[in-house]
Amino acid sequence: MSATEHGSGTSEFDAGEVIIQHVSNSSIDHPILELPIIFGINFSITKHVLMIWLVAIFVFTVITWAIRKYVRQEQPVPSGFMNALEAVIQFIRDSIVRPNVGEKFTNTWAPLILTFFCFILTANAIGLVPIFDLIGAINRFVLGVPSTDSHNFINKLLHGGVTATGNYNVTAALAIITFFSIMIAGTKAHGFLTHWKNLVPSGLAWPIYILLIPIELIGMLVKPFALTMRLAANMTGGHIAILAILSFVFIFSSLFSSTLAGIGAGVLVSVPLAVGISALEIIVVLVQAYVFTMLTAVFIGMAINVHH
Repeated sequence: MSATEHGSGTSEFDAGEVIIQHVSNSSIDHPILELPIIFGINFSITKHVLMIWLVAIFVFTVITWAIRKYVRQEQPVPSGFMNALEAVIQFIRDSIVRPNVGEKFTNTWAPLILTFFCFILTANAIGLVPIFDLIGAINRFVLGVPSTDSHNFINKLLHGGVTATGNYNVTAALAIITFFSIMIAGTKAHGFLTHWKNLVPSGLAWPIYILLIPIELIGMLVKPFALTMRLAANMTGGHIAILAILSFVFIFSSLFSSTLAGIGAGVLVSVPLAVGISALEIIVVLVQAYVFTMLTAVFIGMAINVHH
């Protein structure tokens, strides 16, 4: 947190700086692991890169363990976590993939859509848990490491947010996968040339194509852009709202130069509103994972099932 000291001995709480620090990626000044710059690209490991790896490893390990345990049973009957996982798989396949891409290509694209859903849902959910804040508190108050120690590994972890799907680079990478999946799906279903011909209806007057072709090409780029912005903005917006509401405690303390004023604002305003928004965030976590996978299936289905 940052505060500017005044002559009166009070301090001014900079809510904007604190909020940005807690939702953005760790800057190049505070990388977790500093690596050399190659071809102008900084390959240093930042907070969001670490979170991507952790989420990917967690999803792969848990699902692989559950499926292997299920397959090794003499009479495979799903129970516990595997029962829930099977319900998710059937829901993605039967309610999202099959109605959009068609029966013929269901098994082709269901694994990709399911991977999107599991990864995004896990990344969103982990972003709601203040894991590193708890570790930082233990590091400072139990282990006695000062927060100003920039060489301490735990202190490096405190810079930046934990929600990887709130980073536009991450959501853009997911959207790019969707973009190329649309190209591959259309090409596989109709052939390369026919896929591109299907972008516009046939049999129209040639001046119409002058308008339609640029519009369709722009539409191809708008789809991944919309996926990128929607997921990142929704995941970032909720965290900003919670942090802004909790900042009332420090703002009122600074404004009235009284700790009691901050406590009163926290008890009457900040905590009830933050709890309510946090509950709403749980719903957003599920909805955004569903929306991204649904739209991906819809876009792939549009390339496969062309209706003019």
